[in-house]
Parts: sequence; C-alpha cells; structure tokens
Amino acid sequence: MAWTWRYEAPDGTTTAPDGLPAPEAFPSQSDAESFIGETWRELLEAGVQQVTLFEGDRKVYGPMGLDTA
Repeated sequence: MAWTWRYEAPDGTTTAPDGLPAPEAFPSQSDAESFIGETWRELLEAGVQQVTLFEGDRKVYGPMGLDTA
C-alpha cells in the first residue's frame, strides 16, 4: 500500500499550488515522513498550510500544520 500526503489550505481543502508537483507515493510511512521533514519549508512557501498522511484510502494522521509560529 502506498503512503501519500494530501496538501491542504488552512480550511482543510485540498490545494495544488502552482509550481509544485503532485504529491508522490512513498513505499513506507518512514519515507513519507522523511519527505515532509526535508521539504516542509518549500511546501509552506508555495502555499501549503497543512498536510494529512494517508495509507491508500485510510487517513493515518493529520492535519498537521507546517507553520511553526
């Protein structure tokens, strides 16, 4: 089963900011979490305010805000 992030606006709606590739699928939860750890600043700058992690169609956790303020 693939692990994916849903990029979200502050109200929880899915967002796809210009210039960002579509969320990719990861083979493990660890790989997905490493990706967010490495790219959260770029995602935030592009307009993603929060993310939710899914394993297939199952919501694992989130929303998780990207803003550290």
